[in-house]
Amino acid sequence: MAAKLYVGGLSQSTTSESLGGHFKQCGTVVSAVVVTERDTAQSRGFGFVEMSSEAEAQNAITALDKKPFEGSDLTVNMARPRPERSSRN
Repeated sequence: MAAKLYVGGLSQSTTSESLGGHFKQCGTVVSAVVVTERDTAQSRGFGFVEMSSEAEAQNAITALDKKPFEGSDLTVNMARPRPERSSRN
């Protein structure tokens, strides 16, 4: 089962492609997304990487947390589930 990671501390130059490529050293990357500002498309400094298994996700945390990538030290941990949103009526 796939496992989603939160990745913080991204530099402004990090792209979704470079982020996914960096995490490939730890296993199969299902998806990688750098979160950007809606209006400017500039990085918000964090993103999410989905690994194909829980074991690969744990391996990525061990290998990459607090390690430098593109000029910044990463924060890597398991992503928390999104809270339920109430519908607007």
